[in-house]
Amino acid sequence: MVKECTVLGFAVLLSGCVSHKTVEHRPGHYTLRNSGGMEVQLASYGARITSINVPDRDGSMADVVLGYEDINAYKTAQKKPYFGCVVGRYAGRIANGKFALDGREYELAANNGPNHLHGGMVGFDKVEWTGASTHNSVSFSYVSRDGEEGYPGTLQVQVIYTLTDADELIIQYRAATDKATPINLTNHTYFNLAGEGASTVLNHALRIDADCILETDEFSIPTGRKLPVSGTPFDFLRAKAVGRDIDAEHPQLQIGMGYDHTFVLSDGPVSAELYDPESGRCMEVITTEPGIQLYTANYLSGDLVGKSGERYRKRSALCLETQHFPDSPNKPEFPNTILRPGEHFESKTIYRFSVR
Repeated sequence: MVKECTVLGFAVLLSGCVSHKTVEHRPGHYTLRNSGGMEVQLASYGARITSINVPDRDGSMADVVLGYEDINAYKTAQKKPYFGCVVGRYAGRIANGKFALDGREYELAANNGPNHLHGGMVGFDKVEWTGASTHNSVSFSYVSRDGEEGYPGTLQVQVIYTLTDADELIIQYRAATDKATPINLTNHTYFNLAGEGASTVLNHALRIDADCILETDEFSIPTGRKLPVSGTPFDFLRAKAVGRDIDAEHPQLQIGMGYDHTFVLSDGPVSAELYDPESGRCMEVITTEPGIQLYTANYLSGDLVGKSGERYRKRSALCLETQHFPDSPNKPEFPNTILRPGEHFESKTIYRFSVR
């Protein structure tokens, strides 16, 4: 069932919009709850998801995303692994922090070795967004000024989170600009369906509807080639344990220290599905984006302590980041990521939770 709701002046198509959902609000923090007890907490710093509480097959609730109890920890932690945030203006890497657009070369901060990553030194994850709520949604808005982090154009961005009674967390992204600019937005939540303090995600079963991945070079920049997944550790066309092939002797796995690759999505109705056999929790991913970046938390090292007091260690979670392809501004053969004046950027991703 599809109904039309109005959020901050936009007509937004959402499944299952009903009037009894509740939103709690205190400065900089929002809580969404549905009639089944699912709860999503959000923060205006980085327009981020700070917790998602969902039941297991026995009805016991657990928070299934990594993060901190105190919002200040997101700001002051020495390492900032993008827990739960919106990243931009451009998610993923841009080679050498440079791109040419309409005859002009732009230089961005090289904040990831020789390359640019997730928006720069102060990307969308490290700024305060303006929040507003309705009975079932929270909308965050931000104005990225011309020249911010080296990007051209003043970009007006809106991210809308909606929780439905079907246990769907819907994320909608909208943007407009006054100059041509690259844009690639995603959410960087780390999931562990056993609960955010669990030690590993390697026993989770994962399926991704993708026949190919993007080959990357030694700096994790796409080469432009698409590699078929068939017969490789990247074949998730049928569900398999995340850890089954993660340490296989494959050059692409060695580059990423595990999975840190863009999967080129097919046209199936569900782009990915993650399942924890112990708890019975399942999460489906549905998106309008052409790719999913699978990242298996390869660089968590145990020095960050999360909400439950447990240390977040390597492969204790994974990210399924729906997005366009990294380095697209330098790869004209990739799907277009240039937004121009008069155009409107729109993207939608659904994380649908259930139990088996």
